[in-house]
Amino acid sequence: MKIRAIITGATGMVGEGVLLECLQNPNVEHVLVLTRKPTNRTHAKMTELLVPDLANLSAVESQLTGYNACFFCAGISSVGISKEEYERITHDMTLAVGETLVRLNPDLTFIYVSGVGTDSAEKSSQHWARVKGRTENELLALPFRAAYMFRPGFMKTTEGQRNILKWYPAIAWLYPVARRLAPQYVSTMREVGRAMINAADFGYSKPVLEVRDIVALAYGKAAPRD
Repeated sequence: MKIRAIITGATGMVGEGVLLECLQNPNVEHVLVLTRKPTNRTHAKMTELLVPDLANLSAVESQLTGYNACFFCAGISSVGISKEEYERITHDMTLAVGETLVRLNPDLTFIYVSGVGTDSAEKSSQHWARVKGRTENELLALPFRAAYMFRPGFMKTTEGQRNILKWYPAIAWLYPVARRLAPQYVSTMREVGRAMINAADFGYSKPVLEVRDIVALAYGKAAPRD
């Protein structure tokens, strides 16, 4: 199956890494980037659609049909914003996109980038972990062909990335050490992108993927044993 994917968050570090992997992967036929601001990238396989608010896609619905995957990488840190604003962006916006896309593309696989520490039980003392958990749970309840919740940890960037968090260069040197000593928390951005493509292509044995699952899926392997 050739993948026609919608990507959100492509001007952020994770979304840009996933976009770069999709553009060079032969199993991806076309990518539609939904974004509030230009990516300043052009590619024969890529179309960019500027939307002022991902929570309201009614004006562009005619351009969102004919896709079989969504790699939802948009998000925001909980640091420095109110709980209400964090919920609006993390939960409300994500569900609005999911509900729109499943209505327009019922055969779509939806992949949501969550994060290590997300609480599926929604009982964590950390507000962000509860909100992410609720978002995951409600996405899994939508009638997609399939849905997968990705919980990456520390990620090594892909060569050519421009949108890198300010603090990343200061800790990038830790990657080989962390990969060796704590592989359950570490992957490359390329592995995240490849795992998303593989999930859309042939699926995975469980809906919530921790770092070890993401790495295994990137190489087409079965779920690792606990």
